[in-house]
Amino acid sequence: MITDFHAELALRQQQGLYRQRRIVEAVRGVELVVDGKPCLNFCSNDYLGLSQHPQLKAALQHAASQYPAGSGSAHLICGHSHVHHALEEELAAFTGREKALLFSTGYMANLGVISALCERDDWVLQDRLNHASLLDGTLLSKACLQRYRHRDMADLAAKLNKASGDVLLVSDGVFSMDGDLAPLPEMVTLAHRRPGVKNTLLMIDDAHGMAVLGQSGAGVLEFLGLSQQDVPILMGTLGKGFGSFGAFVAGSEALIELLIQKARSYIYTTALPPAVCEATRASLRLVQSETGADRRAILQQNIAYFKQSTQQLGLSLMPSDTAIQPLLIGDSQQAMAISQQLWARGVWVSAIRPPTVPKGQARLRITLSALHQRHHIDALLDALDHCLQ
Repeated sequence: MITDFHAELALRQQQGLYRQRRIVEAVRGVELVVDGKPCLNFCSNDYLGLSQHPQLKAALQHAASQYPAGSGSAHLICGHSHVHHALEEELAAFTGREKALLFSTGYMANLGVISALCERDDWVLQDRLNHASLLDGTLLSKACLQRYRHRDMADLAAKLNKASGDVLLVSDGVFSMDGDLAPLPEMVTLAHRRPGVKNTLLMIDDAHGMAVLGQSGAGVLEFLGLSQQDVPILMGTLGKGFGSFGAFVAGSEALIELLIQKARSYIYTTALPPAVCEATRASLRLVQSETGADRRAILQQNIAYFKQSTQQLGLSLMPSDTAIQPLLIGDSQQAMAISQQLWARGVWVSAIRPPTVPKGQARLRITLSALHQRHHIDALLDALDHCLQ
């Protein structure tokens, strides 16, 4: 137990691991006022810029006049309104699945699914770079946790062959700190070919692909042409590409009914405010419309321009074709120092340090948005060129 709080905080500062919050005071596109200082935002997960779209704001405002400010209770008591139900049905249709279930956050969704489905004799195999919520869900379930090397299908196959019980195979779809994609077609093949009589289920956390990837924005599974049969359990968040708040799990009707019965992070928490659900419904319509397609196209253009420009500057980005463009630094204190230098030049880029990433792999996590214009990216490039000389 930590009893000397001051000593623990001092140690974190010495290691370059101390975290501090900044206060956002005003937002206009990617131009913010933070702690009294104007800056350009290159660390948001609002990839399509939909959180500021007039239709989302109008839906939120209208719903606020029609419904209570809060849902008032958990879904299974009196918190599940027709708005929640309509959003679940629309998300199921959007992802091509039988049913969907809303959760208050993506973290709670992952905790709920894994702890509901897995027991002590089961095995959960996870990519070493999976999100913390997926690991915590496994620890809560008391199942046997095995982590395979990042995107290493030979290592995964070996661990599958050794598993003595039923297996839940879990991976991010887009890795949140690296920006690369899981090799999902190969994972589907391994899950289906597992020898013996034990069961293997595949679960994908598509927090960073949802609304951004795929022709209609339905995420990494649509992008790779995978179905509910290929990936029975899909988790998606609503606070990133959708620009709203909350999360959902989608799959078969039986899966969703089981989660309603067993997922403690669903049963024992207050439902999302109805107005937030209405804003998300507006976002879902935009994602599937010409507006969504146009914003995805602009985002891809921004990604291509940034990657090409960094190459010309001699900067070596980690391999990623998504909006997450990490620049590996290595040392945590050095990453913090560069982040502070960028901040002094009016560019906000987060330094990501352990335990969020492995030791020795601290980085600048640069994220691009459809709201970034060419001059915004040029300002970032100029700042990077200056700070990394």
